[in-house]
Amino acid sequence: MATVIAEIGCNHKGSLQIALDMIASAAKCGADIAKFQKRNIKESLREEIYKGPHPNPENSYGKTYGEHREFLELSAEEHTVLKAECDRLSIEYSCTPFDITSAKEIASLNPKHLKISSFHNNHEELIKFICTEFMGTVHVSLGMTTGPEKRKLFEALRSMGRMSDTVVYWCTSAYPCKPNNLYLKEINKLISEIGGEVKGVGFSGHHDGIAMDMLAIAYGAQYIERHFTLDHNWKGTDHKTSLEPSGLVRLVRDIRSAELAMSYKPEEITPEEQHNRKFHKHQIN
Repeated sequence: MATVIAEIGCNHKGSLQIALDMIASAAKCGADIAKFQKRNIKESLREEIYKGPHPNPENSYGKTYGEHREFLELSAEEHTVLKAECDRLSIEYSCTPFDITSAKEIASLNPKHLKISSFHNNHEELIKFICTEFMGTVHVSLGMTTGPEKRKLFEALRSMGRMSDTVVYWCTSAYPCKPNNLYLKEINKLISEIGGEVKGVGFSGHHDGIAMDMLAIAYGAQYIERHFTLDHNWKGTDHKTSLEPSGLVRLVRDIRSAELAMSYKPEEITPEEQHNRKFHKHQIN
């Protein structure tokens, strides 16, 4: 069965209580993993970015991008609370660390998964730390990545013996991403290229609706990651490209239905067909 990841990220608006509510909602919707993000803000941002304006001021929680990020950040202690809540509700906790300090903090919680974002799949120091100091599953996205960068990433994972417990996600880093920019056939290419080496190939999407996720499943994606929010209208960067609970429920429902549908017919005439065959089928004398 495909694994469904509710990417909460920073959609909690810097509130621990909202983050806890989102875990409960994601679990109720049927998601398998609730994923967050962790940043040491000054370490993860270049100085000019930290001191500069938010690129979309209407979404900003501060006068500068750095202040915006500081407002949204939950502490390492709060992430301990989040993981405990995930454990209590039987939904797995995961997190994307954006710097070495955050990677150390989150790895100390012993989660089953850590994610390397598309932003950092060329961050050699971060990749090395996660691959050598964290023994859980490594998830990594391939958004805005060149062929040479991708090959270098795979070579690094191989050299550290981590390909077999890595999940690689096809991703287009556009928010929102139009259907013609999803390039879902790349999932097939990834499976052909490295499917036998990795734990799985997934799809991380930032598109509208859920139809494209069904296509990703049909192309072989074993992991589906979608941003998740409680309200599209909340202030912030990712809410507009996130699924609300009603959307996440439908996503999980349709993925499970798609998995049942993608099978070969076990016999020429199945029990479900017998009545109509006897009643309606043309009889040959």
